[in-house]
Amino acid sequence: MTGVQDFPKLKSLTPPSTPTRRGFLALASAAAFAASRAEVAAEPALGDDGLYHESWFLQSFLDLREDLDGAAASGKRLAIMWELRGCPYCRETHLVNFADSDITTYIRDNFEVLQLNLIGSRKVTDLDGQELSEKDLAQKYGIRFTPTFQFFPPSSSGVGAKEPMAREVARAPGYLKPPHFLAMFRFVRERAYERGTFRDFLAANG
Repeated sequence: MTGVQDFPKLKSLTPPSTPTRRGFLALASAAAFAASRAEVAAEPALGDDGLYHESWFLQSFLDLREDLDGAAASGKRLAIMWELRGCPYCRETHLVNFADSDITTYIRDNFEVLQLNLIGSRKVTDLDGQELSEKDLAQKYGIRFTPTFQFFPPSSSGVGAKEPMAREVARAPGYLKPPHFLAMFRFVRERAYERGTFRDFLAANG
């Protein structure tokens, strides 16, 4: 199940604190991150699950509240990338969009990206504390296209009490060509969603 977007037209369908699990992960991966920082557009690896994996994607215990607040503590925003084995536009996102060093540098500097599988079976703890499989989480949020990017608020405070679809600040359902792809991340980082739509943002920024 794949989709492609070409906006404006839719073509298709820390003083010391108590350590956390995510903190341990961050410490464990810090050296690897530093070593790979200069290789922003490194070739992604194709995993046994049939998905391409970027070395800089978030290594997570799949607790979305923890991931969201961990991203915030680093001055970043949380994005979820939904993918599916055999999805041609997921492949395009990795091999074209993420191969652009300007795009990847901006995303790495400003976002934590969590990769989830549209039909996956890993258990994820949602923002409201509910634990369910990736597949069930996708259904809960109405994810129908791959790739789909979900973007969340700067903090988990109060988010879990909202209805699932109201927890996002933005969504990109389907493939975006590189200029619009970068613009979507800028739209979220600059909190332009508080002032208008993504199309408004594109119109105002060329």
